[in-house]
Amino acid sequence: MTPDTLKDALRPLCATVATLDLSDPSAAEASLNRAHPAASLGPVMALLQQAQAEGWLTPKRATPALTFGRLAKATPDTHDLSIDVVDMEGAGAEHVHPNGEVSLCVVQSGAPVFCGKPGPWVVVPPGSRHVPFVEGGRMLIAYFLPAGAMQFV
Repeated sequence: MTPDTLKDALRPLCATVATLDLSDPSAAEASLNRAHPAASLGPVMALLQQAQAEGWLTPKRATPALTFGRLAKATPDTHDLSIDVVDMEGAGAEHVHPNGEVSLCVVQSGAPVFCGKPGPWVVVPPGSRHVPFVEGGRMLIAYFLPAGAMQFV
């Protein structure tokens, strides 16, 4: 497995995410669940887990319970979305999403929820500020950022 293999598998998701109006998270999540329902995401989730198991997907450590990495910068090839991945349980760093965020949540252990939602899709609107939090287990989360925009507080 290579980063390019994983990026190729995620491109159809990027194409869908790029069409969404993230100002209405519920509608965006519903659109994602119609276009890419949980039952169809198994192969992509397996590739994310394989890349994580191989040790190259989230090489940076923020806390003992949180590692992260960037798979792709925002380019035309990814529909102007950056693709970042975090492996976490507990809280992450507070930040702002100027253009919103779409997260694909993959259960690693337990029965986790991300920001109160089980996933697989979690959308936060443009201008939102939050402390990401996984409770009830551990998740591998691929998140798509329009124009790669995120500001840490």
